[in-house]
Amino acid sequence: MTPVCPFVKAARPDDGSSRKPASEPACPVVNSNNKQQQQQQQKVEAKCPFGYDSQTFKLGPLSCMICQALLFQCSKCVPCSHSFCKACVSRFKDCPLCGADIEKIEDNENLQSLVDRFIEGHARIKRPHMDGGGENEEETEKVETQNDKRVIYEDVSLERGAFLVQQAMRAFRAQNIESAKSRLSVCAEDIRDQLGKMGNTSELCSQLGAVLGMLGDCCRATGDAGAAVAYFEESVEFLSKLPKDDLEITHTLSVSLNKIGDLKYYDGDLEAARSFYFRSLNVRRDAIKHDSNASQILDVAVSLAKVADVDRNIRNEDVAVGGFQEAIKLLESLTLKPEEAGLEPRLLSVREFLKSQITEKQADDLTV
Repeated sequence: MTPVCPFVKAARPDDGSSRKPASEPACPVVNSNNKQQQQQQQKVEAKCPFGYDSQTFKLGPLSCMICQALLFQCSKCVPCSHSFCKACVSRFKDCPLCGADIEKIEDNENLQSLVDRFIEGHARIKRPHMDGGGENEEETEKVETQNDKRVIYEDVSLERGAFLVQQAMRAFRAQNIESAKSRLSVCAEDIRDQLGKMGNTSELCSQLGAVLGMLGDCCRATGDAGAAVAYFEESVEFLSKLPKDDLEITHTLSVSLNKIGDLKYYDGDLEAARSFYFRSLNVRRDAIKHDSNASQILDVAVSLAKVADVDRNIRNEDVAVGGFQEAIKLLESLTLKPEEAGLEPRLLSVREFLKSQITEKQADDLTV
């Protein structure tokens, strides 16, 4: 599973269109070379003193060189004192950095405290605050004089969210699951806080649904199917209340439904699995009624295949074959545009699977 960062808006494997990065709150700065000049607003970008950046996510000195994410449960090797995440370094007998024999591993509480403070303060920046509301020149001058001494701290939580999700993805890929869960939990808290301030915007709702889904993936990776289902169901419950005309929301909702279906399927509860697969299929069918692209049509075909596969397993063969055939017909009518060429491997894979299911049925009929 490769989680998709819902903040950076990078193109998904099933989406050929590029996504715009999450917007940064603008910082109003007054250009007052001449009082007669109109005041202008400029954006001031926050700079991290450790070199971390919300777009490039450079590896900084507070990162573990093994998982390349922020240190989590920071531990140092004795006697060389090099520090790594506990889960990462526990796999080694020699220090991955210097090669020294590891006699024991100790908690590095001081460095971990620094990392925790860094996360808490990331994107909290000091910036000038400007009202600029004077009705006349004298009043404006008075406001400017006062504001020269006033500063506020802004918590740019979307920027911090992008940073935390990226760190979680790095940790997840390196199998440092607890680190990923910790970063995603903080990110979810940030988004909930923003929802309380800004209301249920589509962007924030989609982001929370995606983060909850990634938390579910973390639990699934550790074999905790119950917790995984709980996270996925929370994502579904939350996203189901939102308008279905937003592509991000419908995609996240359908994926969460499918993941619950997968867990039910492998747990042997086929009826429940079919129910969740079918709900995902309906969400995707409704989405292409309003506006469809190759990625969405592929999603519908995948959902048809999942439902049909369950039908075959519960011995509802005729319905299963009908579902496979419907998916094949849907894909045969699909022509990829040049900008959608990246979807071709997935298209071929799904089409091959569907045709193999029909061939299997035909072979069974000949045997009988």
